[in-house]
Amino acid sequence: MLYKRVCIKIGSNVLADKKGGLNHKKIEHLAEQISLLKKQGLEIILISSGAVAAGRQILPKPKINDTVALRQIWASIGQVKLMNHYSEIFQKLDILCSQVLVTKSDFRDREHYLNMKNCILALLCTDILPIINENDVVSVTELMFTDNDELAGLIASMIDAEALIILSNVDGIYKNNKSGANVEIIREIENGINEIEEYISANRSEFGRGGMITKSKIARKVASQGIAVYITNGLKENILFDLLNDESKVLFTKFLPGKKRSTIKKWIAHTEGFEKGVVYINEGARKALYSNKATSLLFVGIIKIEGNFEKGDIVKIISENGQTVGFGKVKFNSETAKSNIGKENIKPLIHYDYLYLKDDF
Repeated sequence: MLYKRVCIKIGSNVLADKKGGLNHKKIEHLAEQISLLKKQGLEIILISSGAVAAGRQILPKPKINDTVALRQIWASIGQVKLMNHYSEIFQKLDILCSQVLVTKSDFRDREHYLNMKNCILALLCTDILPIINENDVVSVTELMFTDNDELAGLIASMIDAEALIILSNVDGIYKNNKSGANVEIIREIENGINEIEEYISANRSEFGRGGMITKSKIARKVASQGIAVYITNGLKENILFDLLNDESKVLFTKFLPGKKRSTIKKWIAHTEGFEKGVVYINEGARKALYSNKATSLLFVGIIKIEGNFEKGDIVKIISENGQTVGFGKVKFNSETAKSNIGKENIKPLIHYDYLYLKDDF
């Protein structure tokens, strides 16, 4: 067994049949593999799409033109069917499963984040399989995840998983995006490498919201936090069991894990979109932050501060040339911070322990 704790994300294209409903045989086969892996001692957290597909199967042509409301209806009735199906299958395999529905805003507040983490860890400690999905009924517009790949990345970071497996309908990321005999899978991607986008199609999957570009961006972020990430084909026979017991048996693209991050840094890494302000820094400050020495963000290196925030809020850090450097939890409110811009011999605005820097700057 390669790992002790993994997150497995099952995409819509893996769970859906040709008509867009649930593929029951595929779900059963994946459940059987999960059962075998759990018997080997592996802790598994399942992030599953499929609620909308299940709802579409129950009510294929509702009399409504509002696309947002339509998705909410399908998710509302489909989530019940999806979980009932999981529950019945896993019960036959002597596995008790649970449902955890979340929205993007659940990750905004640190206390709420820790409560969710403690709940999932408690489920694992009692040998219960957590099945996590976005609450599509209340998640609309800015409250939505890009897709469940983003949710899976957040969960993997939250519960300190050793690996995240993203099951799609392709074997991985190809060197040659065009079909043909010379197509080759990129087997491994080192932490901080960005050139892979040139190989990736911008097309989205038939039933999912995201695509391979989204998957690669999320995979790089998660891998940068010390978590191995695999993108592989969930339609292949025994893909999970084979991958987790002997990597050489299957095709995949693996994002190699970087240096392990603290739990607080992992949380801050995923706060983009929740920041309350923006801090602009000069080139000297940027170089200091990226040096080999653990460095906090000092006021002497700050050029400008935008927004209104309180102590403990998250802010975005931007370089002189407009690139996002990272995110951090501030030690001062915005009024005090603005009055200290450029000053020396003052406590840092963001301590190193509460600072997340992008590896691909």
